[in-house]
Amino acid sequence: MDIDAAREVARRAVERRDLPLLGQNPNVTYRMGIMGGTFDPIHNGHLVAAEQAFDDLNLDVVVFMPAGSPAFKQNKRVTMGEDRYAMTLLATSDNPHFLASRFEVDREGITYTAETLELLSLAYPPNVELYFITGADAIAEVVTWRDAEKIARLAHLVGATRPGYDLAHARNAIMASGLDFDVTYLEVPALAISSSYLRERVTAGQSLRYLTPDAVTGYIHKHHLYGVRPRRYGSTELHD
Repeated sequence: MDIDAAREVARRAVERRDLPLLGQNPNVTYRMGIMGGTFDPIHNGHLVAAEQAFDDLNLDVVVFMPAGSPAFKQNKRVTMGEDRYAMTLLATSDNPHFLASRFEVDREGITYTAETLELLSLAYPPNVELYFITGADAIAEVVTWRDAEKIARLAHLVGATRPGYDLAHARNAIMASGLDFDVTYLEVPALAISSSYLRERVTAGQSLRYLTPDAVTGYIHKHHLYGVRPRRYGSTELHD
């Protein structure tokens, strides 16, 4: 995709409010958080991490961007993008500074973080800074991602960690890369939760209450995701 075409894609996304309107005042610096992930499904750990990043880094908005066809999961089963976007929309709809975006879900082909950040940088003027929020585990892997040098140039990285997490591996990987990454680490207690854990609970017929918003639980049930058991799922009965 050439630069003019990329600008047009990004411009249309802003016009239809799939991306926030930022950068209007050239004398103000705007900070946009980008919460990347598969969100299969989205859970409270994602939401708490985004809220903490919003507060600690003085962000103007956090955009939740479900991956379209993630490069690192080509050989794994991933729920349809439409379902993952719908769950993300439900989970974020009551927060005025969260926005669920179809920006990656609607793109054809494999989606790469560097390409997404490049498109976003073309959508906004220079006074809009990008903060890419991900787990601290992923920070150590970013250096191996496609066009990692572009990621370092286009965005600040925010690594959400759980209490007691050893950051040495992530910090060593960043240092060894020789790339000029700007990384901030945030300790988030709720990150002990994972999407894979939620999927396992659904398959086992166990409740997701207090792990993800109730609206997401309802969507999973109604759309029969993750091997849901209609007769037991969400039941208040205790099971051995």
